Amino acid sequence: MTGMAHAPAPEDAPDSRLHQDLHWMFARLKQGLATAESAAVREHGMTLWGYTVLLAIVEAPASSQLALAQAVSVDKSKLVLILDELEKDGLVRRRPDPADRRARIVEVTPEGGRALKAARADIQAIEDRLLAGLSPAARDTLHDALRRLVGEPIARIEAGRPHETACPP
Repeated sequence: MTGMAHAPAPEDAPDSRLHQDLHWMFARLKQGLATAESAAVREHGMTLWGYTVLLAIVEAPASSQLALAQAVSVDKSKLVLILDELEKDGLVRRRPDPADRRARIVEVTPEGGRALKAARADIQAIEDRLLAGLSPAARDTLHDALRRLVGEPIARIEAGRPHETACPP
């Protein structure tokens, strides 16, 4: 019913319990970013996972598929499906590893490089809009905190060792 006023949802209230829950906050950010960024990368012929894999390949050229799966934190079988799609669309190519003929080296094609560059610009614009209300110092602090959390602390929690503490930075 368009135009009718409605009470704000509990998650819209800044002092709600949801706004204090770390999981909910990250889930909400991920949901919103995934919606916007999926649409953006689709315009460049890829999925969000494809975009992530292309970024990882550019960061570590000539990586094996196993190293790539570890870098993007995805199961090897899912990575194969992502790479199949990227290869079908001409964005990557796989070739035998000269050191191990059973392994495959994954490379971004020139077309994949162009698509990634354009998609990255669109993703950056989305992220800039999201963070527009933060000062440059607050943005840097947020990025630094998130980079720290996605490393050893989350690996520790995933492994069931939540009470161990890391050394201070």
